[in-house]
Amino acid sequence: MSEKEVLYNGRFVNLVKTGRWEYAERSREVTGIVAIIAATDDGRVILVEQYRPPCQGRCIEFPAGLVGDKNDCPNESLEEAAIRELEEETGYKAASMTKVAEGPASAGITSEIISLYLAEGLEKVSAGGGDESENIQVHLVPLSEAYQWLQEKSAAGIHVDVKVYAGLYFLHGCHK
Repeated sequence: MSEKEVLYNGRFVNLVKTGRWEYAERSREVTGIVAIIAATDDGRVILVEQYRPPCQGRCIEFPAGLVGDKNDCPNESLEEAAIRELEEETGYKAASMTKVAEGPASAGITSEIISLYLAEGLEKVSAGGGDESENIQVHLVPLSEAYQWLQEKSAAGIHVDVKVYAGLYFLHGCHK
């Protein structure tokens, strides 16, 4: 394996090269990425929508975020970050988080590994919407209608993160 060469150091992302392969990696002290699969007790999946500059449009996603990127919690665990991000983005606090999967975000372009957590024991504690740098819209979609709802959003020109479809698998209990 060739040594890694840094082609560009950005504020948040580096462009690197290993052999002939160029890819992006986080430049901050990020120790992981988490995405949170959650549904309310009455069977509504919790999704977020926000503008994503790389896609040049709005995206439907599971609540997610970086681990170790906050100055006040640089040594947080993946689970702690999942709990924090769920509450910050959606206003729901989880009694427990269970890691259900882990893998590359997009293996051909980034070194990011995403850990998927299943949130349980939800309690609404705030409005959510993200931190001061985010403008997040929270959607509560009946699980039985989620696929159709996602198709409608996609047809309307809103991007749907493919992890959402994988997460529905876990919410339907297919993994047990």
